[in-house]
Amino acid sequence: INPMSDINGIIFDYGGTIDSRGDHWSEVIYRAYETEGADIDRDNFRKAYVYAERALEGSGIITPNDDFLMSMRKKVSLQFRYLGIDAPYLSDAIAMRCYECSRECVTDARTALAYLAQSYPLGIVSNFYGNLRSVLRDFGILHLFRTVTDSTEAGIRKPDPEIFLKGIADMEGSDMLAAGLAAPKYMVVGDSVKNDILPADSIGCVTVLLPGTPWDADKPQPRLPDRTITIRSLNELPDILLHL
Repeated sequence: INPMSDINGIIFDYGGTIDSRGDHWSEVIYRAYETEGADIDRDNFRKAYVYAERALEGSGIITPNDDFLMSMRKKVSLQFRYLGIDAPYLSDAIAMRCYECSRECVTDARTALAYLAQSYPLGIVSNFYGNLRSVLRDFGILHLFRTVTDSTEAGIRKPDPEIFLKGIADMEGSDMLAAGLAAPKYMVVGDSVKNDILPADSIGCVTVLLPGTPWDADKPQPRLPDRTITIRSLNELPDILLHL
């Protein structure tokens, strides 16, 4: 990696970026439903997905010590409750399939993350449930990140740019959030134009998009800033940084 690069650090989104190669988790879970033979209409599934997310937000159902498998078990169980399905074995099979998918994606990303961590401080800023550190620890990558900013712990959610300022301030060890300082020397990598790219670009970060299938793929997507870099895999990042 080019030691002359003026990037001071790299902030990653987690859910949908590191753990699913850019695909929104609604898509990953629905594919697991299909693979396990759960014959659910996509529109009904999406309603169940929204129901579960709202039930989980700020409820304490997911605890700080829950790993990703336990999180998925609770999430799919809530979806089944909405759908009126009483099939614990099927719910557990879907959760396990999602867990294995996530583990595979994280394993694929680990080499690039470990390589980058040799030259740059890495951080995570993610909309999550207060248990992100437990998830990262279970997948064996927590040690690669200097800071982890979980929206539930921070009390700020994307797309509010302040959550990125908080993440960067934590990495810098200074109160940039209170000072309202921009962060032109940080790179932000994410899968969502709305939640990652636009707020990070608004505070002057270098932005990198890992596009997959978004939640609202059937709707017009926000315009991508001209200076945003688009990648197909996190493994492209070392070469991109070499040429910045």
